[in-house]
Amino acid sequence: MAVQDIMPTWVGATAKQIARGVRRGDVSATQVVADHLDHIARADAELAAFRAVRGGEAITEAEKVDEQEDLANLPLAGVPVAVKENTAVAGLPTWNGSAAVRTAVAEADHEVVRRLRGAGAVILGVTRMPELGLWALTDDETGVTRNPWDPRRTPGGSSGGAAAAVAAGLVPMAHGNDGLGSIRIPAACCGLVGLKPGRGVVPCQLGADDWFGLTEHGVLTGTVADAVVGFSVLAGRRPDKLEQPPRLRVGVSLRSPVRGVSPDAPNRDAVAAAGRLLAAAGHDTVPADPVYPTRLGLAGIATWFAAAAADVQAAGLERGVLQRRSRRHVALGEWAQRRGYVREADRAAWRDRSVNFFADHSVDLLLTPALAGTPPEAAGWAGRSWVANMKANIGYAPYAAPWNIAGLPAIVVPVGRRPDGLPVAVQLVGPPGSELLLLGIAGQFEMQAPWQRHAPGYPRVETGSPATA
Repeated sequence: MAVQDIMPTWVGATAKQIARGVRRGDVSATQVVADHLDHIARADAELAAFRAVRGGEAITEAEKVDEQEDLANLPLAGVPVAVKENTAVAGLPTWNGSAAVRTAVAEADHEVVRRLRGAGAVILGVTRMPELGLWALTDDETGVTRNPWDPRRTPGGSSGGAAAAVAAGLVPMAHGNDGLGSIRIPAACCGLVGLKPGRGVVPCQLGADDWFGLTEHGVLTGTVADAVVGFSVLAGRRPDKLEQPPRLRVGVSLRSPVRGVSPDAPNRDAVAAAGRLLAAAGHDTVPADPVYPTRLGLAGIATWFAAAAADVQAAGLERGVLQRRSRRHVALGEWAQRRGYVREADRAAWRDRSVNFFADHSVDLLLTPALAGTPPEAAGWAGRSWVANMKANIGYAPYAAPWNIAGLPAIVVPVGRRPDGLPVAVQLVGPPGSELLLLGIAGQFEMQAPWQRHAPGYPRVETGSPATA
């Protein structure tokens, strides 16, 4: 496409820039949405980030935003947002990752979607995820979702479509949810900010029982400021203003929760770089390794299996309709349930140990790698064996799951690039109620070492357009 064919556009602007522009009257929500729909039509054929796009419906929704008289009170006025396809959007089926597990057209929005719309956001569509949200690899028989940084690689999962959409500028903010890392893993794969709130901060209401309480809703964004606004909206608060964090003592650990899996050199280097950023911001870092008990791994894996089984049972599905990898997973979940391996006492013991970790080591936060290795290839993982999927998932992304079991807030923040050009990130974990503190530290990282918000080549905008102003 020649430069002269590219019209000025709001594609590539941040959510805060768009909302400010709409509130001031610099642009209409309708124009912003039309710009993004046009970009999706051009770019998503390669990426397969969206399951369904609400073209005409989104324009109508944007027109209603423009007609409102209280735009000043809408923190996401006119901001195009995508919703993960396991979360009900009125007028659309809830796919849950494949046609086999799709449910009927939703009559009402999920509470988090209602809050996004109440803040002025316009829902452009729903993004792809792996079947039942089980995997950190996003594909099904209808398409393979690809990482905008390298289309040969996965954007992660299970909020893989959400991450791909934000990294490519298809939307400035995407909703996701995180049961064992499903926001943080794709954020790390795609160079985004991904916050998993602590338990109970945002209403969940997914599947049979929120994966035994492990799952939380959140957003994926390209900037910390957008993450703050998105988190505040989902939590039902007025947007918080980030304060400069006080001097903190941060524990640093490379220890993997999974025996035999270690972080590769780029991920170790990322933790070292984050430690330098913390020191430059006036914080102290000390070695502090969580003790991941063997029983935690067994409890986490058994819960992962059983959560899938519970969701299938609640939906009245037969195992035979599922993908090959999911059938085995659900069968193991049924077995784990029968054998009594899914115990709240195990999860509660790890939560207590995790909360006590901060006091026991006299630290305010914990810094770990976000991933152990480079994101796997983007391929037809849905047709591969359960064993192949398990090896790929656990081998590259072991660091997120313990903090779902503990119910603690955790954030992933980009800190550089791997030698292969893909982003590299770190994870920060905090005690209950530390979401804003985590965002504040992320903001200090962003200020000291700004990252590239979009993958190379995305989005295509003309220099001097509103998106680059």
